[in-house]
Amino acid sequence: MSGQPEGLLRLDGLVAGYRTPVTPACSLTLARGEVLGLAGANGIGKSTLLAAIAGAARIHAGTLWLRPGCRLRQLPQRPERPAEAPVSGRELLAVMDALALPPPSRLAALLDARVDRLSGGEYQVLCLWACLAGDADLVLLDEPTNNLDRGHVDLAIEEIGAERARRGCVVVSHDRAFLDAVSTRVIDLGEIGESGEAAWTSCS
Repeated sequence: MSGQPEGLLRLDGLVAGYRTPVTPACSLTLARGEVLGLAGANGIGKSTLLAAIAGAARIHAGTLWLRPGCRLRQLPQRPERPAEAPVSGRELLAVMDALALPPPSRLAALLDARVDRLSGGEYQVLCLWACLAGDADLVLLDEPTNNLDRGHVDLAIEEIGAERARRGCVVVSHDRAFLDAVSTRVIDLGEIGESGEAAWTSCS
């Protein structure tokens, strides 16, 4: 329908896992311009749900729909870093086709530095920006504040919000304050009812 947000993702009673189910049955939708935060206790299946959306975990029940042609990018909990490679931050962004947006000014100092010499937090925010700055329609972020100090957490919030309307985003984090700051709504997987409908909290 004209003027309506473009739907990117729909889960209907989805149960995901590997050899056995891990997640509760979950039903939700995501449109372009939304940032959906996934909260819940350790072991509830937040990362497994992301893996199922990315095609890396088994769907035991329910259905998963992605918009045809939807381009997806995922940030893992611990992004791998090339060892002793003389690759600059700018070159890393180019390799990852992540030059569609100009990086935030606070990332400028990292662009000409070798990525194997960055701190864990610096490398994390650079990889986060690489996921967000490309042409992906749907971005999946698994614990993006790993290794981040307070200043880098603030930068992560700024990065995720930059031109949010270009994409849909699903963010997993154990940090509820971070989710509330960065998300348009938050779902706690531990509070999903028997119907599989996810109760959500509006954040903006």
